[in-house]
Formats: sequence, structure tokens, C-alpha cells
Amino acid sequence: MGFSRHVVCAMSGGVDSSVAALLLKRRGYSVTGVFMKNWDSLDEKGVCTTERDCDDAHRVCQTLDIPFHQVSYVKEYWHDVFSNILKEYERGRTPNPDIICNKHIKFNHFHKYAINTLGADAMATGHYARSSQEDEEVFQQINTAPSTSLFRDRFEIRNPVRLYKGADHLKDQTFFLSQIPQETLRQTLFPLAGLTKEFVKKIAAEAGFYHVLMKKESMGICFIGERNFENFILEYLEPKPGNFVSIEDGTIMGTHQGWFTLTLGQRARIGGQKQAWFVVDKDVTTGDVFVAPTTNHPALFRDTLRTDRFHWVTVDPPPELIRTKMMECQFRFIHQMPLAPCTVTLNMDGSVWISLSEPCRALTPGQFAVLYKGDECLGSGKIMQLGPSEYTLQRGKERLAAAEQLREQQSPEPSS
Repeated sequence: MGFSRHVVCAMSGGVDSSVAALLLKRRGYSVTGVFMKNWDSLDEKGVCTTERDCDDAHRVCQTLDIPFHQVSYVKEYWHDVFSNILKEYERGRTPNPDIICNKHIKFNHFHKYAINTLGADAMATGHYARSSQEDEEVFQQINTAPSTSLFRDRFEIRNPVRLYKGADHLKDQTFFLSQIPQETLRQTLFPLAGLTKEFVKKIAAEAGFYHVLMKKESMGICFIGERNFENFILEYLEPKPGNFVSIEDGTIMGTHQGWFTLTLGQRARIGGQKQAWFVVDKDVTTGDVFVAPTTNHPALFRDTLRTDRFHWVTVDPPPELIRTKMMECQFRFIHQMPLAPCTVTLNMDGSVWISLSEPCRALTPGQFAVLYKGDECLGSGKIMQLGPSEYTLQRGKERLAAAEQLREQQSPEPSS
């Protein structure tokens, strides 16, 4: 029997990772399924969903006759992901746990476990995404020793691996992979790259994976499940009551339990108010949360933002951006939102300014600005600062016009 490549597949107990493992086995690889426990979670009925998902993943591995392991990253998740998330909420931002989890857990701790502990030639996940590598190129990466020098040799010829959208653009998950390290991407297979969700379900049905096929698709933040977000976050952060304040006239509309229970663009539940009000801004120093009376109020629309140091999937910024310090591409900060044309400006500290061709609703500090060029996901940066809202600009213009009018009225009549 010939030499067989060893691939460790991340198993979640869902249909996508189950089919990914099946396809890897069909390709002739020696496959090991591994379930990651990141959170001790109970669903709304008090049932431990992690144990149920682990059992489902184990059943798939038994059906495929492949080894199964369970690894716990509860401690790492708490330190690298959840404590970071709590700090972000306290600072008035709204983090994205899925992007942070992929960066620190799946494509860091799990990757090291797969390669170093289990001796895998590559790892695989059930994400709808693809890279610029063929399978055989992935296996060759394990033999490439990383540079030990502090700075890369400027004469070194590099051929970075690129991240592209999967064939199913509706299910594309590159958004969630936009912070993963280049060295991990080099050693990762995406078996579902060329498939649609419907076809994956068809493969699962033919393989008899009915127990995972019938499961409801996981939505929302993994560790909260179906629970109310405000109740959940108040288990970890002390309530800090403050006022809901009208952005238009400064009227106090009601009170809240803490700015960290609210995010920009959401409907604010204000007792005694029949009219719908929406969160448009937060002041962490005073505890005030500013609200507006319509879902598409101009205070919710902005067209510029700045990120922290941008993470480029290929490590270096695109040559065009390095050369001219500006580049046109596409932007999104919510998974599956339509891509928006934008102009990116590179700053000296590695952060970027992003100017959108049209104002966007509820741009949110703490979320990730993910950039695309065609089908390629270039990377992402955390949104740190927003430009002025359409409402602020509008009010500014009105004040300038009023001041100009007053000057004209006060200027003396020319003598005849």
C-alpha cells in the first residue's frame, strides 16, 4: 500500500464539516476527525449543546471508519477570545467573536495541535472558501521551514497563498477567515471550496448522515445560543445604567442597563415609547446612548472609517497600495452584506482609512472591515474610528448657512 497523506479535519457535528471529512477520505487521504470544545454551553432547555455536537461528530467518524479525538480549548477561548470580547464591549465597541475565534483558536491552537501533536500533513475545515493552492501544494508546505530572521530578506522571492470566495457565493465564509495567519492558510485544505450548500446536503443524504442533516444551522454568537444577549452579557459585566438621549434635541427618552448591551443600528427598547427608536451613537464617558426616531435616520449613515493595523492575508499590502498609498476595492463589515465599492488609503502605522462610494448604515466600531478585490479576500482590520455621520454633516451645513445669512443681515447697507 502506498504512502497516504494525513489530514486532520475540524469536526463541529454539523453537515459541512461531516461532508468535508467524507470528501477527504474519498480523495484517499488518511483522515482524523477532531472536535473542539471551546465553551461550556447550555441551550435554552438546559441541555449541553457541546456534548450533543461532539456525539454527532463522533457518529460521523464511526460511519467513515476514521479516528476521532476531542480537544478542549475552553481555557484558551476564555483568555484569547472571550476576555478580549468583554473588554471590547466595555470600551463601547461591538466585537465579532467568530472572526476572533478563527484567528486564535481554530487557525492557531488547533492548527498546532493537528500538525505538531497529531503529526498531520495538513488540516482541513468545512468552510465555504478556497485558497490559491492545489492539494499537493498544501502538503509541500510542511517541509518549508519558516524564516528565523527578524526581517525578511528583501531579495527573497515570495509566493503568498491567497484566499478566495468559495463557489457558493451565498454561503461564502471568507469574511470569517479574514484574520487567519498566512502560515496556517498554507497548510489548510477547504474540501467544500467548489461546492454549493445544496450539493453538500445531497452528499450528506447519500452518505446517510441524517442526524447532522436534520440539525438546525447554528446562527448568532456560538456561546450564547438562543439566549437573550442583554441577559447573557450582564452575567459577566456589572450593569452601568445610563440614559437614552435623542440625537435631535437632547431629550432624555429613557434609561438602559449599560451601553455594552446595545449596538449601533439596533432598535432600542425604551419603556413607555410607542414609536420605534434606534441606537445611533454611544458615549462611554457619560453612559449616554443616543437614539433616533427612524431606522434610516441620517445619524446612522457614514462613508469613512479607520481600522487598526490591517491584517493582509498575504502578509504584505497589495503592491498597488504600497506604491501609490491608495487603492480601489470592495468592502463589507457584515457577513453577506452586498460588497460596497471603496477607496483604501494606507497609513504609516499599517492602519487604513476606508472611504465608501455611498454612505453605509450602522458602521460599527469593533466590527471588522473586510476588503475584497474581485473574488479575493484581501484581509481585514478592526474598525476603530468613524467619520462624521450624514446627520452631523447636514447640521454643519445648516449652521454655516444660518451664520452666512446672519452676516448678510448684519452687514451695513452701502451708502448711495
